[in-house]
Amino acid sequence: MSNDYKDSKFRELLDKLQQESWQLELLISGFAIFGLITAMPYIRTAMIVAENDRQIYSFAALLIAFVACSILVFNLLIHVILRGLWIGALGLRYVSGDIDFEKLNYHSRFTNHLKKRIVSFDKYVATLENYCSVLFAVSFLLIFYVISICIIFLCFVGVATLIISNDSLPETPRTILGIFLILFILIGTFLVFIDFLTQGYLKKKKWLSKIYFPFYWVFSFVTLTFLYRPLVYNFLDNRFTRRLSFFLVPSYIAICVLISFKHKKTNYLESAKKVSSTYIDTRNYENLLVKDDDFARIATIQSKVITEPYIKFFRIFTESVENRIYSYHPALKPKNDKRGFSTDIVKFNSTESLKKRDSLTKLYLAVFNETHQIFIDTIQFNANFLISKNNKKQFGFETYINIKNLSEGKHTLELKRLRKRVKKKDTIKITEISIPFWHFKQ
Repeated sequence: MSNDYKDSKFRELLDKLQQESWQLELLISGFAIFGLITAMPYIRTAMIVAENDRQIYSFAALLIAFVACSILVFNLLIHVILRGLWIGALGLRYVSGDIDFEKLNYHSRFTNHLKKRIVSFDKYVATLENYCSVLFAVSFLLIFYVISICIIFLCFVGVATLIISNDSLPETPRTILGIFLILFILIGTFLVFIDFLTQGYLKKKKWLSKIYFPFYWVFSFVTLTFLYRPLVYNFLDNRFTRRLSFFLVPSYIAICVLISFKHKKTNYLESAKKVSSTYIDTRNYENLLVKDDDFARIATIQSKVITEPYIKFFRIFTESVENRIYSYHPALKPKNDKRGFSTDIVKFNSTESLKKRDSLTKLYLAVFNETHQIFIDTIQFNANFLISKNNKKQFGFETYINIKNLSEGKHTLELKRLRKRVKKKDTIKITEISIPFWHFKQ
């Protein structure tokens, strides 16, 4: 059959599919809910890993995916419930037909009120059908909205990092270009948001439409609006769908506010989580990282109670650790920084010899050992870090500390980092983490 949208036969096919679409909706909703609920724990775990490793771009992408999945699951669950109610109403209509208000034998005041409110059972079935169909379509439209909002945020970050903070570009041109792009994105975002809230008001006025059109044209490509524009305008040209789409944003804000409420049981104990010397954080102990989404935060020791004559200490690697090493020892920073996103499809042979890379790695490790010191109860202990991975496959630095002569009882281990101050030209010590533990000899 021809796919020409002007062909009458094609329109007849669409009308027929439209009447039978509820079966496809239920089928897709069921598979989608199952698939999304299965995938969400893995996305959440990957998001926690990216957060711990300070991988900002990966974390942002995974956060978008997690939010999109959450919205889709929530909407599709409501859709399945409403569609089930619709099927039940159809079954009841087959048995009982329409509502016979006279048989109910109510007082005329209630009968007239119910007739005015309910009108007929067929109207109720038709309303359920409308809500189900619109909710199924709007579920996917909301995903596009989330992606568009995240793209706008990434545009701000991209301009700030790739243009304004790019030292390889001349300072004056990059500043002018960066400020211009930031202002353009800010104004465009504001206008698009106003147009969204007012459901197209800026497109209706002659002088406003002239100002708004350039921003609209650019943002339609930047935010990928051209992919779902027909869906949006099909919502806006109908009174029922327009009111429903306008109601969605406040409803999601209300849901977020409601789920944010929690009962607070204490004025002091919960705030202790921010003081690592007074709070036992399970993320600081290797033997307590048992769940798939349990990862070390900054550093770990083997357990809360240590009976061995040594402490196994592991410091997590993050990009900020390397930045601090470059700040402390600028000669280690390579001219061509290879960090960030890259591809394995095209590989370039490095002219740097293996011997030179090995010596630089040893120097890198030596600087880390120089700048990181371990104290137990204010007493410094020797620590010689080596590069390693923990049982959660997190990259970092590992060392073993001799505590054979340490007294039994409670102690506090602290990891301190040296930092050079450029202006004052001196070095200060910063406590990165404090981990309480108990030592008892076997």
